[in-house]
Amino acid sequence: MQQVIDIQWWQLGLFSLTLLLPFAINALYQLNIGKEAVIGLIRMVVQLLLVGLYLEYLFTLNNLWVNLAWLLVMLLIGSSAILSKARLPKRPLFVAVFTGLCAGLLPLLSFVTLVIIQPTPYYHAQYLIPLAGMLLGNSLNANIVCLQHFFDAFKTRWPEYEAALSLGAQVREATLPFVQNALQKALAPILATMATTGLVSLPGMMTGQILGGASPMVAIKYQVMIMIAVWVMMSVSITVCLFIAVRRVINPQGKLDTGCLEQGVT
Repeated sequence: MQQVIDIQWWQLGLFSLTLLLPFAINALYQLNIGKEAVIGLIRMVVQLLLVGLYLEYLFTLNNLWVNLAWLLVMLLIGSSAILSKARLPKRPLFVAVFTGLCAGLLPLLSFVTLVIIQPTPYYHAQYLIPLAGMLLGNSLNANIVCLQHFFDAFKTRWPEYEAALSLGAQVREATLPFVQNALQKALAPILATMATTGLVSLPGMMTGQILGGASPMVAIKYQVMIMIAVWVMMSVSITVCLFIAVRRVINPQGKLDTGCLEQGVT
């Protein structure tokens, strides 16, 4: 297999000229997204450069406690980002989201590194950090969609919830339809992705490994492992998150703590 071919900075700059096309479309159709796009592009480049420099240092240092500290930072930032994008308050729901991410990520990551890949040392940053990043990155959108659909349901189907309670349903029974709908909506994209992977799309990890010189069959095995892990983590994290969230924002009598929500549920 051919070794990875480096891209020169001038070549990357040359390719960046293709950005003129989406900016031209923005101007032609007056989409008014030019400023947002420029800010997003600048942030992306700066953040990736800083992360690239840090990861090189992290891979060289390869210290257990530093790696664990970085994982904790990823979990904290990810939890905060989920609630920010879902436009939900952090105080009552941060614990639910953080616990859900930990419950989904840590057991899976431990199983993959200790049993499946078995790097030396077992906490090798080259495997630990990218794997955690892929699992967390794919789970962010699922958690956002799940929480949005769950709390939006209280706005649109509040009479249904109250009716269930008035008929003697417990909180778990009254919220079950909302939980079911939120889980279905959140998991639908990953199910569609799995059904079309290999025919419609080649996933990023597999493509990256092939471009890096790995055997296609080795890349496929890693990709199958990652897709399974992503689905498992999504399922566990959003289920645990909703389980805890229900108990934090709804009291045993079924009253919703509307003061802690920004969704305007009444």
